[in-house]
Amino acid sequence: MSKQIKRATFAGGCFWCMVKPFDQWDGIDQVISGYTGGHLENPTYEDVKTDTTGHYEAVEITYNPEIISYKDIVDIFWRQIDPTDAGGQFQDRGNSYRAAIFYHDQEQKRVAEASKQEIEASGRFSGPIVTEILPAATFYPAENYHQDFYKKEKEAYEIDRAKSGRDEFLAEVW
Repeated sequence: MSKQIKRATFAGGCFWCMVKPFDQWDGIDQVISGYTGGHLENPTYEDVKTDTTGHYEAVEITYNPEIISYKDIVDIFWRQIDPTDAGGQFQDRGNSYRAAIFYHDQEQKRVAEASKQEIEASGRFSGPIVTEILPAATFYPAENYHQDFYKKEKEAYEIDRAKSGRDEFLAEVW
């Protein structure tokens, strides 16, 4: 049996905080930090930090849908973000830190939209759900030092994550 691989792309604030939650699941082959959704070709971290490129910090996930479904991956995504915050995520502010789901085909779009409606209807959040669902664009991998940051720079990652307030928010909401 040949192994089927698909892609899923999400923005959820700082990409460092978006790798580990996906990386630990069976069926996830790889989680790459990078940039997508903007107008500058081959952006660097310094370019994206200026908040003028239109890019989001994002993760591109390759996965085996025979082991983990896209719906399951989307559910993991919602549990990492504040979907009511249009100005960034937690301590990370600006357009490059906004949350979004980037769909790669019409089935992903359908699943993402249905999941957004479920989140809205759940009453879990007091404000409107502003996380956008957008067509996938060219994904540019970030520089090597950003890849698997939570593994390579464990202490720095844990300090940054603790400062962000992300974990307290997620524990309260979920």
